[in-house]
Amino acid sequence: MYNGKQKSAGLSADQVISELRTNRTTGLSDKEAELRLKQNGNNEIPEKKRHPVLSFLKKFWGLSSWMIELIALVSLILHKYNDFFIAVILLLVNATISFIQEERASSALASMRKKLQILAKVLRDGKWQKISASSLVCGDIIRVRAGDFIPADLTVIDGELRLDESFLSGESDPVGKQTGDTVYSGSTAVFGEANTVVHATGKNTRYGKTAQLIENARTTMHIEEVIYRIVRYLFIIIGLLSVLTFTVSLFRHIPVLETLPIILVLLMSAVPIALPVMFSVSLALGSMELSKQGVLITRLNAIEDAATMDILCSDKTGTLTMNKLAYKGCFPAPGFSEEDVLRIAAFASNEADADPLDAAVLAAAGKTRILPGHFIVRSFVPFSASTRRTEAEIETEGKSFTCIKGAFDTVVSLSAVDPDLMKTLREKNDDAGSRGIKTLAAGIKQSDEKIQFAGLLLFYDPPRADSRSLIQELRSLGIQIRMLTGDALAVGREIARQLGLGELFRMSELKKTDSGIHLIAQGGGFAEVFPEDKLLIVKKLQEAGHIVGMTGDGVNDAPALRQAEVGIAVSTASDIAKGAGGVVLTGEGLGNIVDLVKTGRSIYQRVLTWIINKIGQTTLKAGLVVFGFLVTGKFVISALSMILLVVLNDFAVISLSTDKAAPSQKPENWKIGHLVSRGALLGVLMLIESAGILTAGWFFFGLREDTGLLQTFTFLILVFNAVFGIISIRERRHFWNSKPSPALIASLAAEVLIVIIITFTGLGDMKPLPSYQIIIIILYSGICILGFNDWIKFNLLKDRHPQK
Repeated sequence: MYNGKQKSAGLSADQVISELRTNRTTGLSDKEAELRLKQNGNNEIPEKKRHPVLSFLKKFWGLSSWMIELIALVSLILHKYNDFFIAVILLLVNATISFIQEERASSALASMRKKLQILAKVLRDGKWQKISASSLVCGDIIRVRAGDFIPADLTVIDGELRLDESFLSGESDPVGKQTGDTVYSGSTAVFGEANTVVHATGKNTRYGKTAQLIENARTTMHIEEVIYRIVRYLFIIIGLLSVLTFTVSLFRHIPVLETLPIILVLLMSAVPIALPVMFSVSLALGSMELSKQGVLITRLNAIEDAATMDILCSDKTGTLTMNKLAYKGCFPAPGFSEEDVLRIAAFASNEADADPLDAAVLAAAGKTRILPGHFIVRSFVPFSASTRRTEAEIETEGKSFTCIKGAFDTVVSLSAVDPDLMKTLREKNDDAGSRGIKTLAAGIKQSDEKIQFAGLLLFYDPPRADSRSLIQELRSLGIQIRMLTGDALAVGREIARQLGLGELFRMSELKKTDSGIHLIAQGGGFAEVFPEDKLLIVKKLQEAGHIVGMTGDGVNDAPALRQAEVGIAVSTASDIAKGAGGVVLTGEGLGNIVDLVKTGRSIYQRVLTWIINKIGQTTLKAGLVVFGFLVTGKFVISALSMILLVVLNDFAVISLSTDKAAPSQKPENWKIGHLVSRGALLGVLMLIESAGILTAGWFFFGLREDTGLLQTFTFLILVFNAVFGIISIRERRHFWNSKPSPALIASLAAEVLIVIIITFTGLGDMKPLPSYQIIIIILYSGICILGFNDWIKFNLLKDRHPQK
């Protein structure tokens, strides 16, 4: 049994096949493949994972952890051992909850990404079939064509390829491979097609790579910039209040060490503990939900970018149309019959490539049984965007000839066609295009003669039944749609008319203008588009300030998919396209893209909820602490109480990731300045209300005589402001217009329960409060925030109300 090691140097293709004990025409049997798989294992390389202990220890390194650690250190220096131990406990709780939530999110993503494994086209028991690349074994015959990712070390047995081996060698120029050459795992095919045999798998490959397509490479996300900007705003507020507090302390001759805890309290109130975890969990859950709907996320930032996308450039075939080409007959040139034209086109097609056009030609030829019983394909040149044709050298019944099929203008330009015939053919070609019918020209070259134009074949790919309604739905979400097609202008215009897309232009018209942005802005898209033209379109749109979504499927689409903020590889995409895009669709049509946009905008709304709530709560907490200190000369809340408050509230807010958030009806943006101002305004409103009840407590509940009671009273005010605040802020309209998710309700209930217990029993410097004071605080906070404040919020956030 072959053990899957590297092949010996200098072996020919036939020798490799012999050594591997396989058959180039039938491949391995399923039984033999299963036996080899059991013996040598899956075609995978073990994934390196960080040890969970190291992942847990990392939770003690970061801004929020540093703040708690600093407070613990200061408490130790001031000999406040109870505060020290509470800080350590909270630090452990903070790390544990963060670790558990992120592990759950990672597990969810790992489960989802299993669906992105590469498929390989393998010959077994004489039949071509698609299997997971992880199930490949040595001796498997697999078909490789332009756009494929190479999943194992292979030997070319017939055909020709050019490969991008930059992943392996660092060289960007494609490397040619012919019969007998080795193709290494990790490279990608950029041109040609070939049959190959697997000679090494998994850890035995030279530069192997896992069968999973998506690497866990870290990509920069907009949310990281958002966190930075929010923290900057918060620390400006905290910095000003800290300077004010420190200055007043100097005038009152309060020792610096006694002032330090209040400065730490202010800083602690600004730390965004929950946002990174909440956002990561939201994205992970969103990815899992999208995977159930046929949308696989390969880069998490694609979801947040989908929320801001305002223009979508869509392929026609397979996205807007059915991608089920049906043969509708042909127009033979003089001297040829319909059977002749169909036979020539069938000879110039390749069943192994599973190309929709080739499949339609071969299906039509199979029904009429016009192919000879025995023929040999001496060579086959696959379709490329530059040549726009396929060629095959055929030998049958002792004769050799070359068959060509491709675009009408391409085949005509290679043929000697009578002018009168040319006029007739062009009229028929244009007439077919005006009816949305795709044409394919066929030609034949015998011996040293010139190419003879054989005729036109007609195919129809009708629009999907739901395309028009989905286009309207995307437009209602504020997204412009532009159709891009390689078909002739007449074909594209007819499909665009049926879908209500507007005027189509030739791609050449865009290239003629200096900017061309007016054509993109006013039209419904472009026809006669080469795959590489998509990159130009994306760049022009981005230069005009658009957030661009782009669909694609071929190897030449990869640059445009990578350039676009939302690169979407369609269900039929090559492996290179899937790797370049941030989204992979498993179903056809635009429906999955609608789901992507709505999910992205819902997640965005949850983040907005957190931002407004965090700004408001920080303004309230810091303002109340400073107000209390300036008015009473006392610390109305201790550093440990503030830590407890921030941890309890922020981790309750993590459950926002499961909350029901209605997507907005227009593209979002990350300009948060106005949100900060609105959040601060709500915070000032809560500060005034909280200062009022704190003042009442000072005069009527004996808080001036007992700092422990004062700190508990303040703690409870801040807790219920936070709980009722999140209930109000999560809904852009009035709070009763939607129900929070069960997880959010449970989290807030748990926070309230813990706080009530602490309030009744006391903790650290905090002393128990009488029950009537607890009830007064709850009722006062609820009436203020869910009543008057909710009405103010409703009017402040009118532009954020979801449309019904």
